[in-house]
This record gives sequence, C-alpha cells and structure tokens, in this order.
Amino acid sequence: MNANYLVVCLYIACTVTTAGQVCAQSKATDREVIQIKNRREFFWDETMIDVSSTTASPKMHGLVRRECVIAHDEAWEGDGCNYHNLINDNGLYRLYYLGWSMSAYQEIKVCYAESKDGIHWTKPKLGLRAYDGSKENNIILDKNDNSFDNFLVFIDGNPACPPDEKYKGIASGDGGLYCFVSPDGIHFKKGWLLTNKGQFDSLNVILWDAHSKKYKGFIRGFHNETGDSPWTGIRDIRYMESADCRDWSDPRCLDFGDADDYALYTNCVSQYYRGNHVFVGFPSRYVERREWTDTFDKLPGKEKRLDRINTSRRYGLTITDCIFMTSRDGYRWKRYDEALLRPGPEEPYNWVYGDGYPAVGMIETPGHFPGTDPEISMYIVANHWMGIPAQLYRYTMRADGFVSYNATYKPQVLTTKPFIFEGDALFINFSTSAIGYLYIKIKDEDGNEINSEELFGDKIDRLVGFRDGTPAQFKGKPVVMEINMSDADIYSFQFK
Repeated sequence: MNANYLVVCLYIACTVTTAGQVCAQSKATDREVIQIKNRREFFWDETMIDVSSTTASPKMHGLVRRECVIAHDEAWEGDGCNYHNLINDNGLYRLYYLGWSMSAYQEIKVCYAESKDGIHWTKPKLGLRAYDGSKENNIILDKNDNSFDNFLVFIDGNPACPPDEKYKGIASGDGGLYCFVSPDGIHFKKGWLLTNKGQFDSLNVILWDAHSKKYKGFIRGFHNETGDSPWTGIRDIRYMESADCRDWSDPRCLDFGDADDYALYTNCVSQYYRGNHVFVGFPSRYVERREWTDTFDKLPGKEKRLDRINTSRRYGLTITDCIFMTSRDGYRWKRYDEALLRPGPEEPYNWVYGDGYPAVGMIETPGHFPGTDPEISMYIVANHWMGIPAQLYRYTMRADGFVSYNATYKPQVLTTKPFIFEGDALFINFSTSAIGYLYIKIKDEDGNEINSEELFGDKIDRLVGFRDGTPAQFKGKPVVMEINMSDADIYSFQFK
C-alpha cells in the first residue's frame, strides 16, 4: 500500500459513535471529529468536551417547586396516586397515572388528565369505566382490564406503525410486561407480551428512537440477590431494544461505568425535547435504612411511618429522592450522584418512601417572571401514602439547565473536542454574574480563528457576536471551540 493511499484513507475514514453521531478522522490531529450539523449540544457529559484541556467543572442545578396543579381528591384516586407520565400530542398534553390508595391496593385504576399549557389541568369525564355505579369519571382502565402495577403511554413514531396502534400503553401484569394499543390515546385494548425477563414493579418506559430506528425499553430488574427471592437484591434499571416492538433483546443493566452501585426505583427516561439525540433520566433513588433510629422519631409523619412498618418494614424505613442521568445510546449513562431533587425542608408529609417521583416527560412553559425565557416544567407527586389525597406539583428548571460547566471567579476554560457544524451563527445558553464573562474562540486545524466579543448576561439562546469574522467561514470544516469564562455557566450551544 503506498503512502498517499494511506493518507487519503485517514482523512476520509468514518465511524459511527454510540450517540448516533458520525465522526471523521481529523487529518491534522488524527482525532475523531464529531458531526453535530446544526443540532443543539449539551455539556451534561463529556461527549463534546476535551477533558484534558478543560479546567471548568460540571455543576448540578436543582428544580424549583411551584404550584400544585392537580389534587387527586376524587373518590377513585387517593394517597397512592403515582407513576404519572405525559405526552405532547400536537399541543395537547395528555397525562396518565394510577389512581389508588394504600388502604385499597387491589383497586388500582389508570386515570387520565389533560392540559393545553402545562399549568391548568382538567380531568375529563370519559364515561368508560364504572366506579361506584357511575361512569362520570376520568378512568380509562381498571382491574377488569388487567392487574396494573404501572401504566405508561407513548406515541409510536415508527412510520410502519399501524394507525390503531399509534398510542401504546406499557403495563406489568400476569408475570410479564405487556403492550396495550389505542388509536386515540383514550380507548386501549390489551395487545401482546413484550417480555417476561424482569420484575417490572415500577414505571417501565418504552419509546421509539428515530435515530437508531429501534424501540428502546427501560425496565425494572434486581441484581446481587442474597436469597431465592429477587426482592433480596438491589433494584436496578435494565435496557432492551427491538426493531418491531414485539421481539426484544435480553434486558441488561444500564452501564454506569465505575459509579457506585445503589438501588434505583423508577427511571423516568425520555428523549430530551430540545435535542432528541440525547436521553435523559430522572430515577428515584431508593435508600432503605436498616433500623429505626432517633432521627425517624424527629422526621415528619412518625405515626404514619409506624403504621407502614406494620404492612412492610421497608415502607417505614425507606426514603427516596431523585437524581439525574444522561446517555447518547440508551445503554451507557453518565449518572450524577448528587441529588437533583432532595426531599426538601421538613413538612408534615415529606421525607418518606415516595418522595422525588417525577412524571415521565416535561413541558416547556413561560418563564416564571414576565419577560423571562421559557422554562422546563416537570411534575412530582407529594403526600404519598399519607392518608390524604396525593397532590401533583409543578417544578421548573432552566431550559437545558440540569448540568452546566461552571467557572468560578478565577478564570477557567472549557475546550471542546473537534467537531463539524452547519450554519452561519452561534447561539449559546449561558449565565454570568455582573462581573462574570465568557469569551469564545473558534479555530480550525490550519490555525485560523475568530474571537467573540465579551459575553455577559443570562439567556437560553444568545446570539454570539464575533469581532474578527463569522462562524460561517468555518462551517463544514473541523473546528475546536474554546470558552474562557469567569463566574459563569455554559449549558448548551447550537449553530443555526
């Protein structure tokens, strides 16, 4: 093989990453170059970051509680209402959840609510299932349809999906995980068994990924069992995939690298709506104390905890919170161990088993203050198993704001890996203090570069001004972006 042929091969060689991103080899550095085109990229993991040249650090940001949007105070609902999940159906937000109470566990129903803005919700009277002699309720399925422990709905975006299966419901029962189908998101009928390889006693998620052209599933499992029962093991999240939503791969535990092994209850995985090539998850972390201690005497709800212990010891000794994780392929995940949502200041009905259970899905809502940027709204249940109606609270987060790369007052830098983009202008999601700043440099392999003006402020989509050129001169070429900053956060960027 002659040397010229080898050089050409190195220059045009391509690989496909697990993120579904096409990478070419950089002729100058022999490093992979990520093809981002004009999609938004995030700094939640190291996919875009040259860690060896970066001194800024990742920073977790928390959710802010807002108002109660739904009180589960109907007779068929109760203190066990949970496993909320929502879909955006052409601007109509459909919410599905279980209605039940701790005192009547066998009476679980699948209930439905809807909203046009994510703030004001209604429970339509559907007339489908009878409760106490009346069909004037929002129940779509009950025990006559299946033995439900969970129910999740997704819109099947597969072009080959038959119209009468457009809405798919995922529920456990009869020793396995089953698919229900519907043409309208309201009238469901039981379909087929998806898998019986798992425990499924949580909200299991299935979705269609248009990038890989596969269905991806995230289900409950257990590992490291110490006895004959799986309940003696550690609760985990498992990944499986399918080309047709019928034949599935064997579930395998999510890959968290060398992270600590602890119990995760729900998974709440979805594709992020501002960049659906990235998966996000909000698992509830399950922390079971070994014994009753003095702290339990001082936490809220002592009497209810003691009542719970009479049903199951773990019901009184377990506390839950919520963490954040992200992935590019659905199997390998970056997990943050610091809580995204703690149980919070002690109130009469928190610090219990059931805190920090987010709904699957999120909605973009107007900024909390007039004139501010739109926010993400997420929804989290309260009053779990407390003998009073459960409540669903809205929480907000900055768009793309789960994790930023942060610089202290002392200047620090974030350097990207080489990438190729499409577009003429750069937009960033960033925040600074009054004295803080960002300067952005874009440079190619031949030493050409452009430098931004000083950037300060707080916007989710700020157009970056450059003083010695424009990004358009680099589009289609491998570049590196260097962000120098002080007392600032950078969340995401996009070329348009």
